[in-house]
Amino acid sequence: MLNIVLFGPPGAGKGTQSERLIEKYGLVHLSTGDIFRANIKGETALGTLAKSYMDQGQLVPDSVTIDMLRSEVVKHESPRGFIFDGFPRTNAQAEALDTFLNELGTGISVMLALEVEESELKTRLLKRAEVSGRADDANPEVIQNRINVYNQETAPVKSFYQAQNKFISINGIGSIDEITNRLFQAIDSI
Repeated sequence: MLNIVLFGPPGAGKGTQSERLIEKYGLVHLSTGDIFRANIKGETALGTLAKSYMDQGQLVPDSVTIDMLRSEVVKHESPRGFIFDGFPRTNAQAEALDTFLNELGTGISVMLALEVEESELKTRLLKRAEVSGRADDANPEVIQNRINVYNQETAPVKSFYQAQNKFISINGIGSIDEITNRLFQAIDSI
């Protein structure tokens, strides 16, 4: 089973690149952002709780995130693998994901980290806000807070996968096709 953690700061292109990886490798896309938004739209208890954190640019607590993700993973019978988009965001989540996948007889194959400069991230997020109408992408203060939270709390997860020799850095600057080709080369080399 091919299980990929697609990693990077807000606006790095994880959602766009996930679509291409899904098409080529037949994987199931699990985006914590999408899972959160579906729960928020459905006004579930977990969704309301998640929204209160997201509106402030903060991370949703691990227990809430893991419960939501676990319920999505077990919905799929005999998958070829998963792309974890936006998860794990903490070392505790990475450990919980390893434990959960081990229970299923599988594990993470690779973490692919899209590396993009902060100024480019801000530009991309503001453009995405215009197209998608996502309020969390329209406010420069919220954008900066999301980037700061990523740098302080999420970026250290790289070391978790580096210690397992499962980390590959990908240059996230260039055309969508150029970035996709870098990802394909990395996956095909494992």
